Amino acid sequence: MKKIILVAGATGNLGSMISLALVKRGAVVKALVRNDSDVTKTSILKDAGIEVIPVNYDDVENLRKACEGVNCLVSALAGLSDVILATQKNLLDAALSAGVKRFIPSDFCTDYNALIPGENRNFDLRREFKEHIDKTDISTTSIFNGAFADILKYNTPILNLKNKTIGYWGDKADCKLDFTTVKNTAAFTSEVALQEQTPRNLHIASFQISPKILSELIESITRQTYTVHKLGEMDQLSDSIKLQRASNPSGEMELYSKWQQSQYLYSMYSTQHSVIDNNRYGNLEWTSASEFLKSFLK
Repeated sequence: MKKIILVAGATGNLGSMISLALVKRGAVVKALVRNDSDVTKTSILKDAGIEVIPVNYDDVENLRKACEGVNCLVSALAGLSDVILATQKNLLDAALSAGVKRFIPSDFCTDYNALIPGENRNFDLRREFKEHIDKTDISTTSIFNGAFADILKYNTPILNLKNKTIGYWGDKADCKLDFTTVKNTAAFTSEVALQEQTPRNLHIASFQISPKILSELIESITRQTYTVHKLGEMDQLSDSIKLQRASNPSGEMELYSKWQQSQYLYSMYSTQHSVIDNNRYGNLEWTSASEFLKSFLK
């Protein structure tokens, strides 16, 4: 029998790609979407043969009905505590009540288990949900993909296309950072969701690349020189973020406030995957650093 997979957050970029990847692999896919979801986005799902289920995420009984007969629930939700904690807890309660065997939470990020609590607000929320779900009997797998590769397009300190600079902190010029494309993350997640059992934590990366190697690769593609420069020490970055956060209390209500963006950078340079699970499913094709950079560099 075909596996039935329920995807929450299916109209988001990652959620929609996971849903479509599951259909490609022969799964029966149900997509939870908010009642006010963009019709254009839900139409794409429906056209792919996905059952779209509009829900109020506060209505646990309706969530339970949506979970009936489901083999695995995948959460691709994004948000603050009202989503990562409250909504995911409602999903979990519904899944447990309906007898769903497996749950993949929205942990698509750097592996926060190795980070000090307090260094990344958004990761702390995921850590808190982890503590909650691990007290239940549901089989849970977190997929850690490092940073989404798309951030390399957006003139962050890691790669500033306008200034042609590549920044790092501390002694991290040779540190290999983890980057994964959304498409690769979705494909791997779909494979995990279709299994009967998988490890608690899985780590993936389309490519792992250091600031120095990134500079060399970009130069080979563009024939332009990108300067690799040290932006400060890691403790200086940490102190700066704390000052930014203290001076911007309204940022506590923003998913990607400026200081939160800096926390992501700090986390990327604080911990990297020592082992990756890319080869767990041999049918997957992973985007190389060169392929990804060529997709947007001129």
